[in-house]
Amino acid sequence: MRSIMGLAAAAALTAVLTTGPAAAQAARGEDDDDSTPLWQKLTSFRVSPEVPHQNDVIRVLLHCPVEANHAIVGSTAFTLKGSWRIYREVGVGLSGRGFGRRGVIISRYAPPGDHEVRMKCVKVTIDKATGLRKVKLISRAAGPLTVRKFRIGQYF
Repeated sequence: MRSIMGLAAAAALTAVLTTGPAAAQAARGEDDDDSTPLWQKLTSFRVSPEVPHQNDVIRVLLHCPVEANHAIVGSTAFTLKGSWRIYREVGVGLSGRGFGRRGVIISRYAPPGDHEVRMKCVKVTIDKATGLRKVKLISRAAGPLTVRKFRIGQYF
């Protein structure tokens, strides 16, 4: 098994060395048309813990493409007490490299069971003269979240 992996690595290295700078650029994970690395174009997020209780705080860590300047994370598990809306969205500001994090409270009134967490990366531009806001969707992602029933023992 190791010999097969070694042969594949040697063949890839030989191809990079013999074909020139274009292949070397592709091997580093960069496109030919611009110099932005591929990892800066990816959309990903993580919710931890993955199986929280009701009335817990979860942490959302995310990465959006560099052209996005804002992210929106929403789920049916984020509903607020007394709110008639069953789906709540939370905004997350992004750093210059596209990373963001936010703590979100799982509602005590969220129904236990499976929920879906959806993330949208957007570019928001505001016209200063008119005050109009334009939102352009860059990318989106979704992931599962399982909410467990509230237990008072989780605090002791």
